[in-house]
Amino acid sequence: MAAGGSTKVIVLSLFANLGIAVSKFAGYAFTSSASLLAEAVHSVADCVNQALLLLGAHRAKRPPDARHPLGYGREIFFWSFIVAILLFSMGGLFAIYEGVHKLKHPGEITNPGVAAGILLIGIVLETVSFVACLKEVRKNNPYPNLWVWMRSSTAAELLVIFLEDAAALAGLVMAIACLAIAWATGDSFYDAAGSIAIGVLLVVVAVLLAREIKALLLGEAPQGKDYEGEIARIVAETIPGGKLLRFIALQTGGDELMVSFKVSPGEVRDVLTLIGKINEAERRIKERFPEVRWQFAEPDREA
Repeated sequence: MAAGGSTKVIVLSLFANLGIAVSKFAGYAFTSSASLLAEAVHSVADCVNQALLLLGAHRAKRPPDARHPLGYGREIFFWSFIVAILLFSMGGLFAIYEGVHKLKHPGEITNPGVAAGILLIGIVLETVSFVACLKEVRKNNPYPNLWVWMRSSTAAELLVIFLEDAAALAGLVMAIACLAIAWATGDSFYDAAGSIAIGVLLVVVAVLLAREIKALLLGEAPQGKDYEGEIARIVAETIPGGKLLRFIALQTGGDELMVSFKVSPGEVRDVLTLIGKINEAERRIKERFPEVRWQFAEPDREA
């Protein structure tokens, strides 16, 4: 995935959520709607999250150094995990707390028409952000569907924005539906229930996101391409009688990855010739897979 594309999506989502958050807090001041307050805090959490993603993307680009010889690419995974924690706490738990508080201390919703109008504006802005994110996902998605992409993608920042925007849209629809029912029935219970429902939704999304990012933090093999099969073919074509003996591939951040493998010398008996053949294989691997930033190849004999 192009870094510029993901950054553009993050910035667009940040500005959309800034506008949405301001309008929601203004609406809450006029209406005292629990659902609207939950959505306002959710939007603030999203703004903080997107700022953290931009920070993480910037820090992940730092070059390798003595303490981090493989670079800082995984830093984007760390900040994405922090985002999941904030979404769980600032977004989900606060919305549930506010809903329970309103159930215990019900109050009248004033100016519900204002709240509905603000939520509709939020739906429009969030839809713009979500559509832009969805286009970027589809442009870079090698998997058969979005569910497989969510389970396999290493584009942590795009995964975060996609799930945040999807949750935000669903939350806005739930908020306006519950507000309409509370307005029609005159019972603020439905408004409080809407806040709780939004909170549960955000908690579920945050747990799903944290689960996927945790796998990347721990070191996950790349998905979607047959790296081992293709590299085994290149080794066999480059080294007469050579064979791939052991292979490891790990994501090092974003789309970059590291491969480490052992090869049998096959029919090659001269050390310098074997070194030249291995170097040629590494060059061909880099041409076939430009995302491979680090290669560690070692000759060995078959067991």
